[in-house]
Amino acid sequence: MSSALETLRRDFGGDIIEPGGAEYESAARSVLASGSPACVLRPDSVEDVQAAVRFAASAGLVLSVRGGGHGFPGFGTNDGGVVIDLGKLANVELVDDERHLVRIGGGATWGAVAAALAPRGLAISSGDTKSVGVGGLTLGGGIGWKVRKYGLALDNLVGAEVVTADGAVVRASAAENPELFWALRGGGGNFGIVTAFEFTAHRTTDVFRGTITFPAAEAATVLQGWAEYLRTAPEELTSIANCANPFAGGPEAPVEIHVVFDGDDPELAAAAIDPIRRLGTVIDDAVALTPAVDLLEEGMTPPPGIKVVTRNAFVDKESVSEVLRILAEVGTSERSPFIAVRSVGGAVARVPADATAYAHRQAELMIVTTTVGPAPVVEAAQPGLDAIWTRLAPHVNGAYANFLAAATEDDVAAVYPAATYQRLAAVKRQYDPGNLFARNHNVRPQ
Repeated sequence: MSSALETLRRDFGGDIIEPGGAEYESAARSVLASGSPACVLRPDSVEDVQAAVRFAASAGLVLSVRGGGHGFPGFGTNDGGVVIDLGKLANVELVDDERHLVRIGGGATWGAVAAALAPRGLAISSGDTKSVGVGGLTLGGGIGWKVRKYGLALDNLVGAEVVTADGAVVRASAAENPELFWALRGGGGNFGIVTAFEFTAHRTTDVFRGTITFPAAEAATVLQGWAEYLRTAPEELTSIANCANPFAGGPEAPVEIHVVFDGDDPELAAAAIDPIRRLGTVIDDAVALTPAVDLLEEGMTPPPGIKVVTRNAFVDKESVSEVLRILAEVGTSERSPFIAVRSVGGAVARVPADATAYAHRQAELMIVTTTVGPAPVVEAAQPGLDAIWTRLAPHVNGAYANFLAAATEDDVAAVYPAATYQRLAAVKRQYDPGNLFARNHNVRPQ
């Protein structure tokens, strides 16, 4: 590797961080994982990314690509390999005000994007955390607070600049390399490094946002009524139901219904949210008018030694009632994991299932369980968690890559249905036949 690294130094204008350097310890970590890579490369330009990719390929080392670094499986770092950290490629530029066309660097975070667009009264449907990277969230889907009105983050993507495994720069859009464009929208980092994204933003106002809480004893009726109401609720309303919040009492924690109404009209907001208020005994109601830029919250970095294990699946209409019955029972029992149920549907469901590599369009809900703690605690909780998912298995399907803590073959099969996987594999063969970009929910070249 040493000779390849010397060659890289001549072609690379960014930072090369090696073990022993002052920045190495922090550069080697991603948000949720530690690593000990042979080097961390921080490109200053697209040309630097090209040089970095060629170096990684010639060195024959494991390659990790890092945007925000929030991936639960720790894809953003490795042991003994190369990390390409895109943090310096973070510009946010409104390139066409009339069309609301925004160009965003591959290393930008959604907090920076929201802050840049807010003074212009614009927003992009994204996630719910400021420090999450634009790249990872978008390439895997992008389920956030505007999802029912404006779709997934990737549904608002209109173009991308990509450095492929051979170091070439290609553009992907509906008109240029359309199969690559299809694959990028849901296929993760399998096909190259996206150095720039082009999104269509939308006009935004302030929004009504907050949490309505109900007693844990009313979990079953509240959850069922909540899900039933969302089938006919205005698409301006997006909501998440939480149970067994470990920071609010675990199995005795109140049911938290988080709501966002995408608009600033108080009468319309009340009409959309009041049916939720009538679902049970309201303990607290903290819904208020909020700047849209504040929809994203600060992310948390777990202390050293703390593991975060997440698992998720989608729920179609016919299974909603049974899944929520199980979750209400589990969420009020001892040693329950933290349970979140996210509403989707709306604009997401109006996109054909084969229009993008994100294929789970008809789901009404996505359920997520999270277990947090020192490794021995998490490992001790695993049998109970497996038992919960065994009960859920007949009633759920698929998985959302961005909320998975693992990347087994079963996980990949859940993320990508067979037909989607085969189409992705053909694209992979064209753009990355040697599977250089394998630190992801990996699609092997066909």
